[in-house]
Amino acid sequence: MRNFHLYLPAACLCLLLFSGANTFHSGPMQLQFTHVVNGKPMALQTGIYTNAVGDSFNITMFKYYVSNFSLTSSNGQEVSLPPAYFLVNESDTASKTITLPPIPEGIYSSISFLIGVDSIRNMSGAQTGALDPVNGMFWTWNSGYIMAKLEGLSPVSKQPNKLIEFHIGGFQGTRNTLRRVTLTFAKPFALPQAEPVVMPIVADAYTWFGQPNTVSFQHVSSCTTPGAQAMRIADNYQHMFSIKRD
Repeated sequence: MRNFHLYLPAACLCLLLFSGANTFHSGPMQLQFTHVVNGKPMALQTGIYTNAVGDSFNITMFKYYVSNFSLTSSNGQEVSLPPAYFLVNESDTASKTITLPPIPEGIYSSISFLIGVDSIRNMSGAQTGALDPVNGMFWTWNSGYIMAKLEGLSPVSKQPNKLIEFHIGGFQGTRNTLRRVTLTFAKPFALPQAEPVVMPIVADAYTWFGQPNTVSFQHVSSCTTPGAQAMRIADNYQHMFSIKRD
């Protein structure tokens, strides 16, 4: 496989620019997720980290939904991909590589996606595959999906057993925790290519408790219902993704 930063020769790019916009590329485009905490590799159970206010903590669970993908072409046109929902889970290596639906051929400069599950799927009740309640990301009592989940321990937590737990959900009105992410490529790249395109994406869990809403585990160590605190955490983790640069 070749990484996303390897590009076709300029002549090929020019040919693709004038190709039919409705022609779909059958070869895969993959996103490969790597999880870190303030730049340090995430190690469940064993890694010790420090949040923005100096509270130490570890992480025992880290997973989130990504969905509703679109690409923006070099001429500014947004191309929405067929609906797809993926649960990325640090404890499941296979889940950290996802293959996007077919993409129209063209030249692309950025990718966008939602963190979470859109309102249509939330209103449809529990489903199958990545959206199956067996994955532990569905509130049966609230009839809605948890968009992202982080659990761990901190010595300053006032919860039993020093637990920290952040189950972020809510999709309606002032409790809407859906957040859209847009990542711009270092250089535009073209589809189709002879080999699958692989895009490495880094998700930094440190952002959950940093800016714009700093979190101290002494005061907030649990958030497991929709509401204002969940909205603040979602505003934070909206910024956790970046494209890995070599």
